[in-house]
Amino acid sequence: MREGTVIRFRTLFLQPHWLQFIINELPNILLTGSCLIVAGVDTMPFANLFLVAAVLLALRLLYAFVYLRRMEYRINGEQLIIEYGVFTRKSDYLELYRIVDFNEHRILPQQICGLKSVTIYSGDRSSPKLVITGLKNDLDLVSLIRERVEYNKQRKGIYEITNR
Repeated sequence: MREGTVIRFRTLFLQPHWLQFIINELPNILLTGSCLIVAGVDTMPFANLFLVAAVLLALRLLYAFVYLRRMEYRINGEQLIIEYGVFTRKSDYLELYRIVDFNEHRILPQQICGLKSVTIYSGDRSSPKLVITGLKNDLDLVSLIRERVEYNKQRKGIYEITNR
């Protein structure tokens, strides 16, 4: 690469897949359905209590779904920006040159649904470990970020010293 050459990176917008909600909340979904079934049985004592529990669990599930769907990861040429929250939106900024390592993992339900999680380890004080869940298997996020990280480290003159 020539001196003064500027590489422009396209901004990536990522969101967790909706199937990640099912993976995360499967026990609560089953519990809510069970409470609704029990509440529907007229001869069951405390049927109203089960109905109230089902409504509360359903509201919690709705909140979890909206929270997951409003989560957004933006990766531009210099930063990884995480936006999250339902009633209050928050943004965390991670400078790409601070990233030191990656980890990709898939739990069994993610393997079945074709999803994965990517863990990013960094020297950032506020988020030394960032887990991005619910990504499609065919997205090679680690390579995309790694290229940007290396570019930013070279641009800023940051070198990692290892003790082997």
